[in-house]
Amino acid sequence: MSESNIQEALREVRIALLEADVNFNVVKDFTERVKAKAIGKEVLQSLTPGQQFVKVVRDELVEVLGGSLSSLDLGSKPPVPIMLVGLQGSGKTTTTAKLARHLKSKGRNPYLVPADTYRPAAVLQLKRLAKEINIDVFDSDASSRPQDICREAFRIADIKGY
Repeated sequence: MSESNIQEALREVRIALLEADVNFNVVKDFTERVKAKAIGKEVLQSLTPGQQFVKVVRDELVEVLGGSLSSLDLGSKPPVPIMLVGLQGSGKTTTTAKLARHLKSKGRNPYLVPADTYRPAAVLQLKRLAKEINIDVFDSDASSRPQDICREAFRIADIKGY
């Protein structure tokens, strides 16, 4: 691959990352690393140049995000709190349900705690998703402070063996 035939693709990657609120310096460093790895790389016979470029981007993303897979260390004594944080609309609620389903499939007993007191719709969505996968949800009071909700939920989770 040559610099001239990856410039437009690099531009699209740069724009996508910036639009996703990735820090400018991180985007610049990432695209420079992708460019360095892509230029001069031979295109595998089974791939198009575009597919080869996507593979380079994917491999670099995997490297930036931590390389190889590691398991989730849940400690030895439940309950083990896991807090998901992110921008509104970034997928926290759906990810929470997926993670809970995964943990349940591994023999754990997840207990979901909706502590977003500013977005009642997120609480309703979490309850709906949890019901679909048969996982308990702490019944939080929207007028409570998030830290009080979490403290009480942890106490109940400990008592009930979650």
